[in-house]
Amino acid sequence: MTYCNLFLKFRRHLNIKRHFYLDLVILSSVLLLFAGCKSTPDSPFSESAVKALSSFELEPGFKIELIASEPMINDPVAMTVDEYGRMYVVEMPGVPYNKSGIGRVVLLKDTNGDGNMDQSTVFADSLILPTGVMRWKKGIIVTDPPNVFYFEDTNDDGVSDIRKTLLTGFDTSNLEANVNNPLYGLDNWVYLASLPVVKGNSIHFEGDSSNSLTESSVRFRPDEKKLEALSGKTQFGHTFDEWGNHLMVNNSNHIYHEVIAARYLNRNPDLVVSNATQTLANHSEVFPITINPEYQMLTNVGVFTAACGLTTYLGGAFPEGYNNNVTFVAEPASNLIHVDRLETDGATFKANRIHERKDFLTSKDAYCRMVNTYIGPDGALYIVDFYRQVIEGPEFMSEDVLKKVDLYNGTGTGRIYRVSATDAAPPDWTKGLKLGDASDEELVSKLNDKNIWWRSNAQRLLVDRNSDKALPSLVQMAQNINQPMGRLHALWTLEGMNKLSADLIVNALQDPMPGIRENAIKLAELHLEKEPILLKGLLALQNDANAKVRFQLLCTLGFINTPEVNAARQQLLFKDLSDKWVQIAALSAKFSPSVDLLNAVLLNYDSSVTANNSLIQLLSSIVGKSQGTDVINQFLQKAFASSKNEKETWQPDLIEGIAQGLGNRTTLPYDIGRERDVLFKAGLENNSNVIRRGAIRILRIIGLPDDVKTREAMSKAQQIAENENLDPVIRSSAIDFIALINPRPYVSFLKKLINPRNPSPVQLSAIKTLGSIPGEETAAYFLQEWSALSPGARSEAINAFLGSDPRIKLLLDAIETGKINRSEINWSQSVRLRSQGAYRDRARTVLAKMDDKRKDVVDQYKASLSLKGNAAKGLSMYQMHCVMCHQFKGKLGQAIGPDLGTVHAWAASDILTSILDPNRSIAHGYDLWSVKLNNGKIVQGIISAETPSAIKLINTEGIETNIARQDIASLSALGMSAMPDDLEKKIDKQQMADLLAYLQQKK
Repeated sequence: MTYCNLFLKFRRHLNIKRHFYLDLVILSSVLLLFAGCKSTPDSPFSESAVKALSSFELEPGFKIELIASEPMINDPVAMTVDEYGRMYVVEMPGVPYNKSGIGRVVLLKDTNGDGNMDQSTVFADSLILPTGVMRWKKGIIVTDPPNVFYFEDTNDDGVSDIRKTLLTGFDTSNLEANVNNPLYGLDNWVYLASLPVVKGNSIHFEGDSSNSLTESSVRFRPDEKKLEALSGKTQFGHTFDEWGNHLMVNNSNHIYHEVIAARYLNRNPDLVVSNATQTLANHSEVFPITINPEYQMLTNVGVFTAACGLTTYLGGAFPEGYNNNVTFVAEPASNLIHVDRLETDGATFKANRIHERKDFLTSKDAYCRMVNTYIGPDGALYIVDFYRQVIEGPEFMSEDVLKKVDLYNGTGTGRIYRVSATDAAPPDWTKGLKLGDASDEELVSKLNDKNIWWRSNAQRLLVDRNSDKALPSLVQMAQNINQPMGRLHALWTLEGMNKLSADLIVNALQDPMPGIRENAIKLAELHLEKEPILLKGLLALQNDANAKVRFQLLCTLGFINTPEVNAARQQLLFKDLSDKWVQIAALSAKFSPSVDLLNAVLLNYDSSVTANNSLIQLLSSIVGKSQGTDVINQFLQKAFASSKNEKETWQPDLIEGIAQGLGNRTTLPYDIGRERDVLFKAGLENNSNVIRRGAIRILRIIGLPDDVKTREAMSKAQQIAENENLDPVIRSSAIDFIALINPRPYVSFLKKLINPRNPSPVQLSAIKTLGSIPGEETAAYFLQEWSALSPGARSEAINAFLGSDPRIKLLLDAIETGKINRSEINWSQSVRLRSQGAYRDRARTVLAKMDDKRKDVVDQYKASLSLKGNAAKGLSMYQMHCVMCHQFKGKLGQAIGPDLGTVHAWAASDILTSILDPNRSIAHGYDLWSVKLNNGKIVQGIISAETPSAIKLINTEGIETNIARQDIASLSALGMSAMPDDLEKKIDKQQMADLLAYLQQKK
């Protein structure tokens, strides 16, 4: 096909009546589209696309073929195939900056039946940054933030003439978090992928804000205008297994499970759960073969950094070993497709790599950016290749990189590949399917097809038709003992048609397949109110042999409050007590007997069962958030009554839980401090440091009146703090006790403790307590004594400077005059200086004088690249400087930042740069956030998890904080890495060479 003919076809199918397309704009677009593309005479593919096939290495037993490429498509990110064999492809050429409306959905056809797409029609245009497509009714659902659209072609000319906004209000500020990839669930809901943050956006149906959600991952029912929040969030793409389990993905975590649904967590507001997902994989390594790779992110080669397009393979057409419990995920930054095998693990799963040191599909081509995967009507795996030089968001790239690269290199190209078994026949669906014209009986028969494409589309069509004529066949299929997938889909099809009977659900509750019993429980949950007979069938499953069936039963029974059900829930809890998700499910019940259950657990406490401790903390957090003073004090007295010789067992967890619960309350219970004598005694005299700290934390939450008892307690705390014969930790906690009030009366005493002869814990607590005194007096004192302060004491003193704007001004003055050396400001402190307060702009200017020297530091340390490193000594360096934030191959350290056991494939120079200049670019998920609470307090850290009701923040010291969303006043990204940028102060060039040698070990 000549360029001239292509242009005429392109021009003819554009809807000129819409928006602002003029001939000149069209011509410019076509020239851009065809730049660098050249078709062979008899092929719809460009020569470069055909050549790219030779760059792949694929798992034996499989073959890869082109099915579409430029000039038919450009910049593709998603696809779907409808019941007539028409392929819809979403194009997003505007990434990253162009929001003028050049995004499109093109309709591809195979006109000669050879299995290759050779005709392209613009089905829908004028889209901003479209991200996903799904067949719905007689058209398609398309995600294009801030909207979710419905497009339909009513006159069959290949161009949509209906454009309807279904949902609106999605965030558009972060390209990597945009709503995307609509997916039809087994339960007949449409699920949307997104990675939202709290911004106050109102997601709602167009023209109807009565049911709205504030920036959440969602599912919706377009016809019924139902909209619900999901408990988990996913970045680009998501998938379901054959039983409807929802699996998710983000850049650095390539597969995790949304274990417990939001509807269960929402029913008990006193249970604050900040993470409802479970990471499934114990690995994050990938093995690219790219020649001259293009990457800019913090974690670049050898580890997942851009995982997306997750698909559970349910096509039924792959070689043995790949047809069951296998997932595929794209990693475009490393130009590959990774494969895992799922195995059950209690309420959730584990994902194990099939091959230790290679991936399923890899490309040598640096521009190959496989971003999405899809199961076709033939059971093949279709792979969408965006084909660009750069895929990273500019906000995660450094200025020097942005100056060197054209972010649009490769635009106007794109490919879709078909991966199938080596002996697979060519695709015949491209010649045209007729599933949309099938009879009801024929559709019902397809509910048991081995390929999920047929099962899902048949279910969708049957629900859409809602024909009574289909009922006999559906009822028969729902009871067909020889067709388990048919039974499953028939049940949910009947539910979608509002024709599911209680008798069929009762029968399904006894099904021999655990997955069907699990789904039958979900179906029963929807009908319990009108069909109480179902409860008997549910209770009969409390001894089911399958862990997932028992877990779902526990979730569902949480809506019912009868003695029989409560007893069943308790039995289910203790049967699977070691599974944390079972604990959460049990305590999420609307009528959770937290007090009685906590008493029972304490009474029967067995220290050999470690799961008891997490259960105690969960229960006591509910008690602290929901109960009155009498109940809370009753449990505190139990915890504080431990004798001197009693080993710490359950007490710290109970106290921690109550503190969490009290901290999550909007208002404290009346007279909560009336028995503060018990807390005073525990905070000052208890033999356990953990219990002392817990008591002090509770006192800080409830506050202290200025009365005789408080003053007596403070006097006793002073006596303990000044007693040099006591353990420094005991003295330190006594100083922290003094900080419960305004410690101004104790200024002179506290200053005396800041003395080199006092142990470090005592000095640090004294500085911290002095820093809690309002005003600038103590900051001026720290400056006066600066030369006498130890390095640790100086760091704590700088924290005190950060408490108010006037103190920050004093600190910046001291840095500029040289009184305080810039190098004494650690990374987290510099983040706070640059991100908050009236002097943040000045702080950025002052600190930039030193921060701009990072490149010089990297250049200086390049000498270490030529030194011979000692891996054994490098292990010591890792243990001294890295374990506080990084693990090594899943062990030895805290999992705050990326796993450093995965960087062995990186070039040594790249590892060096990432270590010494972590702000060069920041991987999604490892950037710092600032959370301002309603009480004015500011907390900073990485958002490690979140649910619709809470977020979990982890700071650079590994301390986790659960924050209820109702307590958040504002949340903002700081645009900074959580990794310190001053490691050169701690290791020399030879030690750096040793560290690099350790990190680059292949074994």
